[in-house]
Amino acid sequence: MGDLEGYFKSMDLKHKNDKVVHVVGGGLAGSEAAWQLSQLGIGVRLYEMRPQRCTDAHQTDVLAELVCSNSFRSDDAQYNAVGVLHEELRRCGSLIMRCADANRVPAGAALAVDRDEFSQAVQSALENEILVDIVRLELTELPPTEWDSVIIATGPLTSPSLTSSITELTGEQNLAFYDAIAPIAYRDSIDFSKVWFQSRYDKGDGADYINCPLNDEEYENFITELLNAEKVLFHDWEENTPYFEGCLPIEVMAERGLETLAFGPMKPVGLTNPHSPSRKPRAVVQLRQDNTLGTLYNMVGFQTKMKYDEQIRIFRTIPGLEKAEFARLGGIHRNTFINAPRLLDPTLRLKSEPRLRFAGQITGCEGYVESAAVGLLAGRFAAYEKLGLSPQHPRLGTALGSLLAHITGGGDPETYQPINVNFGLFPPLSEQGSGNPKNKVKPIRGRERKAAYARRALEQTDLWLEEKV
Repeated sequence: MGDLEGYFKSMDLKHKNDKVVHVVGGGLAGSEAAWQLSQLGIGVRLYEMRPQRCTDAHQTDVLAELVCSNSFRSDDAQYNAVGVLHEELRRCGSLIMRCADANRVPAGAALAVDRDEFSQAVQSALENEILVDIVRLELTELPPTEWDSVIIATGPLTSPSLTSSITELTGEQNLAFYDAIAPIAYRDSIDFSKVWFQSRYDKGDGADYINCPLNDEEYENFITELLNAEKVLFHDWEENTPYFEGCLPIEVMAERGLETLAFGPMKPVGLTNPHSPSRKPRAVVQLRQDNTLGTLYNMVGFQTKMKYDEQIRIFRTIPGLEKAEFARLGGIHRNTFINAPRLLDPTLRLKSEPRLRFAGQITGCEGYVESAAVGLLAGRFAAYEKLGLSPQHPRLGTALGSLLAHITGGGDPETYQPINVNFGLFPPLSEQGSGNPKNKVKPIRGRERKAAYARRALEQTDLWLEEKV
């Protein structure tokens, strides 16, 4: 990396090297980590390699750019684990959640944002924070040993040179999976004589999605076209890399059977076509608003590795999209992550070199909000360490605690794969009997069980935040 200290001396930085935590990567995790450190009175140098070095997925050099969907998924804090995590982050003073809430767009029960305004808000907050220096520099190898506190939050698109350096240090071969990007269409190119606005089961405002119906013939033809489409070719070294199951390309899903998409992202349930109320569609393609102006809509669940010309041709066979124009077509990129359960301690430090912490998707968490959550924890742990205090671990019954526990030991190192937060990661509920004659425990099921997990998580979050540091 050359003479870093000489480079820094030429810059107008706010803090000396020995007084800061170095955060490598300006995505969701790195931005959140930097914010949490600054709020606890710790100086930060936040390193972002863009625009010096770009990636295959990013389109700007703005911090916290959303490269895939514009959705943070469900915002239901009563029955959904992701919604619970949203609320926990809000209570922790999360910058990512503050900016998401300030720039949200209609999305039914989900939290979706105007991607450009969201990222600009995150960057502006960090630029205006007196304790944060943003350094536009690619670190091509692990930071020098004199940097006593480092958070590596380079995400799933870590540069090859730094990835190689991490692999050499850990002695572990990086795992990898493919993450596909969904296309975005211009609203004014959609034929509204064939589509309609409605959320499934009228959730949210009841009309947050554009719905494109397909009958039996249209759906089966669409599946045939997907199966026969030209796909992006992989390099030899990429061919055996597994996909993340929660983000499969639509053509990969189609290969699993004719009805897979109709029971997945194209399921027609909870919808009534006003153009033909008596006829239920075989499948429905949904598009969700992607910016505040409502001029862009992304195709929900339509990640793809088809070639661009094939995407345009096949997507225009969908009713209502015959003349669709696309602001962005689908894409695919390789994501890398470390074997976190084997390599990291309970405060996200590398066991073999504790001055290094990891945060975000490089740890194997999956999703925007999960990345921000792990960044928040890494930032707090690093701050406590700098202040000479014991780390405050979130309680296991919280979404934060459950996710952290999975990453740092709960996941099986032999089969470790990326995962979203879900109630399956939460410790079991202590269920009590209902007073029946045989004194048997009455199990909590369904929505009642989810509600119980959510209540416990938020109660334990409040208790955790009230604890003395």
